[in-house]
Amino acid sequence: MAKINLLPWREERRKSQQRQFNGMLGLAAVAGLVLSALVYLYYSGQVTGQNQRNELLRQEIAAVEVKIKEIEELDKRKESLLARKRVIEELQGKRYEMVSLFTELAKTIADGAQISTIRQSGPDLVIQGRAQSNARVSSYMRNIMASPVVSDPDLTVIEARGGDRALPYEFILNAKVKAPAAEAGQDTGAAPEQGGAQ
Repeated sequence: MAKINLLPWREERRKSQQRQFNGMLGLAAVAGLVLSALVYLYYSGQVTGQNQRNELLRQEIAAVEVKIKEIEELDKRKESLLARKRVIEELQGKRYEMVSLFTELAKTIADGAQISTIRQSGPDLVIQGRAQSNARVSSYMRNIMASPVVSDPDLTVIEARGGDRALPYEFILNAKVKAPAAEAGQDTGAAPEQGGAQ
């Protein structure tokens, strides 16, 4: 005799499939949450690491900027020291020139004449003095023309004044200080090259 199942087996199978589907859906939801949490943690760690690297770079940049400012200050101090050195070297060179100039002025002064004032502006000299006669002033000017240090005497004033009977004539003459030998050598060395080029 045949067995007949009168239970609602389709409904049971449907419920079983529904439970399986709900379980799979819950499992997928949990897996999605876990995966989302892992992705969030990964990117959060990346952002934190990048922020730390950025902060480190900012600190290093600030340190480099401080060093750059220190280097700029050192460069300014170096330029200042070099400028002082150049001034000192110029003064050292001019000290020798002044000694040479005064020595030469003492050599060129003629008998019967005396210098009362000397003014210098660059290479230009203004010499004021007194002399016994016009001839003494002329002799002084010839001595200047023969000098290796002073040149181009130009008499601007000569007057007879009775203030000093021994030296009654007051004179003012202009002259030029010659360039030192090194500079004169450079100038003469440059001149033939120009002539040769023509």
